[in-house]
Amino acid sequence: MSDFAFYFKMGWQHIISADALDHQLFILALACVYAIRDIKRVLILVTAFTIGHSLTLALSVYDVIRFSSKWVEFLIPCTIFITALNNIFQLDSKGKSAQINYYLALCFGLIHGMGFANAIRIMLAKDQSIGLGLFGFNVGLEAGQIFVVAIILIIGILFLNIFKVKRRDWTFFLSAGVFALSLKMALERIPF
Repeated sequence: MSDFAFYFKMGWQHIISADALDHQLFILALACVYAIRDIKRVLILVTAFTIGHSLTLALSVYDVIRFSSKWVEFLIPCTIFITALNNIFQLDSKGKSAQINYYLALCFGLIHGMGFANAIRIMLAKDQSIGLGLFGFNVGLEAGQIFVVAIILIIGILFLNIFKVKRRDWTFFLSAGVFALSLKMALERIPF
């Protein structure tokens, strides 16, 4: 059980820590098109991301796939600004952006999973319980993402219901900010 707790904490910190800005921005871009009444849809979205992330992480830990870390570090912010840009382009399409986000979460989760693969591969290779470690990490990752989504939705309640910000303006403001930050990150990480 101590292995599970260790990897759970690692998964949690992978999302919650100050070094996890890229993951937090991606979750923000995914979740900003939703309101608190959409909590079930948001949880499905977060789980889709975790599935993609977990699949690539597992394939990497078992040494089925390997990618250059320079390219992965470049592609991660690219997934974020594509998601944010999609939100901006879909502002007036009722619900369409939210549906596309399910596919983006799953597919882009594959890329994000490669970002931590090298570090966790080394740690898990030393352990006998690779499966338990991966499971603990992914449960911690999911819990961390749900925590971040809860914060986003609570702040959304504040702005949308109390300050009466229009949903369109809220989504545009957050998506534009995420787009700008992630584009800057991508330009700083160009691998060639």
